[in-house]
Amino acid sequence: MTTPASPEGSSTTGGQPQDHNPWAPPPSSSSPAGEVRPLPYPVPTGQPRNGMGITALVLGLVGLVLGLFIILFWISWLPALLAVVFGSIGVSQARKGLTTNKPMAVTGLVMGIVGLLISVGSAVFAVVTVKHVVDEARAKVKESKEERKSAAAEEKARHLSFGETYTFGNGLKVTVAEPAPFTPDAFAHGHAKGNKAVQVTVTVVNTGKERVSVPTGLPDVNDADGASAELVIDGSGRQKVITGYVLPGRTAVGKYAFSLPPAAADRMEVEFSPDAMRWDDAYWSGPTH
Repeated sequence: MTTPASPEGSSTTGGQPQDHNPWAPPPSSSSPAGEVRPLPYPVPTGQPRNGMGITALVLGLVGLVLGLFIILFWISWLPALLAVVFGSIGVSQARKGLTTNKPMAVTGLVMGIVGLLISVGSAVFAVVTVKHVVDEARAKVKESKEERKSAAAEEKARHLSFGETYTFGNGLKVTVAEPAPFTPDAFAHGHAKGNKAVQVTVTVVNTGKERVSVPTGLPDVNDADGASAELVIDGSGRQKVITGYVLPGRTAVGKYAFSLPPAAADRMEVEFSPDAMRWDDAYWSGPTH
């Protein structure tokens, strides 16, 4: 029996064409001979690229936690910003079907944005707080300088020359006249032979609307060397001490005599306050002529 001749250009061996590929999928019975059927299993396309989403989630969490601490705002912005960058890349890759963790990338992106907002808010709060503290410190320094300047001006205002007037806080206007020569009588007390005796006249005017007490109506006198001068008391009746109250619009005049040593009698200083417990002394100074 002869074998049927095969078509021209091909040969058969054991009923199969010699160019048959044994590894090729068999042809479908419903398809034309030689047409390749689809494979019965999916062809792998490579591992999913989920690294961006994971990184965005971790960085977003770090940035968010650091942002909750106001003093760490200066470092919290960096991981939050990186979370936004990596989260955006992860979302983009998920849309292309390259990743399987799109929710993780979205979460990292959102946490990064929130972390950036918290970082910016913390920075603004820190700047405002520091500015407030600095402004308060400057205000206190300025106030302290003004107080010192005011105190210096007040101190200067309380040092006057004879004949000038100083008004105390209770409304009493006080003037100390230039010292006048005083001759003690034979029964004077507090005057040593050879000393120079002078009379000090203190005039107090009540410029207020209520009577004012003058509990300390006696002045203190210092000689040119700064030593306290002796108060002279004699029987002439020329001395007069201011005591009691000064009525509104009224004037009280005190006259006092003091003895100065010859070596320090060319100048003197008078200290006076109508109420030493409430008001600092004012000072009048000048030559004794």
